[in-house]
Amino acid sequence: MNEITSAQNGKYRRWLSLLESKGIKKEGAALVSGEKLVQELIADSPDLIEEILLPPKAKAEATPFPTTLLASPLFRELDVIGTHSPLAVIKTKPIPEWEPGPPAGLELIVSLSDPSNLGALLRSAEAFGATRVILTKECASPYLPKALKAASNATFRVKLASTGSLKDLKIENAFGLDMEGEDLAQFTWPRDAHLILGEEGQGLPPTLNIKRLKIAMSGKIESLNATVAASIALFSYRA
Repeated sequence: MNEITSAQNGKYRRWLSLLESKGIKKEGAALVSGEKLVQELIADSPDLIEEILLPPKAKAEATPFPTTLLASPLFRELDVIGTHSPLAVIKTKPIPEWEPGPPAGLELIVSLSDPSNLGALLRSAEAFGATRVILTKECASPYLPKALKAASNATFRVKLASTGSLKDLKIENAFGLDMEGEDLAQFTWPRDAHLILGEEGQGLPPTLNIKRLKIAMSGKIESLNATVAASIALFSYRA
């Protein structure tokens, strides 16, 4: 087992860059945190794992993967979620460019800049059977640590694609969540559809030529968290 104590170590500097989208894209790698998620990856996707990073005084278990023990301040810097458990350095797959065309099943087009919200959405997308999640230019990287943690490893199982800016999207016969739209409870979904989810607080650009659906609410709440709203719509489609 290797040990790294210097913040100037080349491998450590590479791992540190994986806390940002730019570094993830450049290195083709990401950091997964959380004991349960790391163990799931070891069991289900060992081909993705480059290295296991351990906190100070951790006992290394027998593993076929390279393992490195990090000094306390170095591990804390990488463990941005504060799990205090081993991290996995994983290989990431390039996200293919979306080729616009008719959807097959329910496909999501999302523009969420908050990585935790994006991760939670990917988790719901898998749970409710979305066939693909298309990430706009405004989206956070699905491979950021907080996105991976919130997704509970759904990131590696949901079909992903990428596209340009939401405001430039050219699409027909799509649907979006909007408080001024038709009541979702009264809506009958087509078998194949695109559901567009805008950034929380900003909503959908008025230039989009789409059918707008609302989730009726009571009380004084003006809007739902974007991921919660999308989950309700996904459940509505599946039901």
